Amino acid sequence: MTYLSISDLSIVLIEPSVTQLKIILNYLHEEGVVNIQGVSSGEQAMALLENYQPDLIISSMYLPDMTATELFSSIKSSPQFENTVCMLISSETNLAALEPIRQSGVVAILPKPFSHSDLKRALRATIELVEPEEIHLDSYDIESIRVLVVDDSIMSLKHITRILNNMGISHVSTARNGKEALQIFSDNNESFDLIVTDYNMPEMDGEALIKSIRDTLDNRFVPILMVTSEANEKRLSRVLQAGVSAICDKPFEPMNIREMLFRLLEQH
Repeated sequence: MTYLSISDLSIVLIEPSVTQLKIILNYLHEEGVVNIQGVSSGEQAMALLENYQPDLIISSMYLPDMTATELFSSIKSSPQFENTVCMLISSETNLAALEPIRQSGVVAILPKPFSHSDLKRALRATIELVEPEEIHLDSYDIESIRVLVVDDSIMSLKHITRILNNMGISHVSTARNGKEALQIFSDNNESFDLIVTDYNMPEMDGEALIKSIRDTLDNRFVPILMVTSEANEKRLSRVLQAGVSAICDKPFEPMNIREMLFRLLEQH
């Protein structure tokens, strides 16, 4: 059972614009959040974090001394903060600029301006990460489930693995591309209960991995969940034709993954 509420969250907010800082603070106050530390630069945020560990870090994309991509990467490189939840609030729409943020395991990317409902949903997703609940399945012993996670982003691998661990799934193997995943899958006599894969990866992408599992290895049974920031409809259509079981966007809410896993595992 979750006991933490939105009003209990502690937040570091990094926003160089005084006007935008006030707007976001007002939104957070309206959601009941009172424990908020506001700073205007990445350097100030890093200095604050030396003696303070918040539940959530919210940042604008472009800071006076660095980008949110650089800030989140620096924060996540520290063992103390590698599991700290991060969120981006930005008017940036360039997909190339946003891609590293999507791959870093942020809980949400909110536009400027954003809606109250989007903010509340992101804050609730933060609670799911800070105070997780195990998933309960009728057809499986959660402690025996084996999952193979495939992603070329180390931060994304860690984030997805953390989500699975939070649900009570402890047997998680990882691979950095489809070729490596295919070898692991074959070497383990196809004994995985679930595969979670990214789309865009070197050597062998997610679509080719799915085709190899479904056609070359003739395995039509293992559920395959693709978690990706890919937005090209033609590519995603090919993934569906290749035999993926479900597709989830990056960034994702833990509850969405929980619901998808429940459907996929209970159906098999």
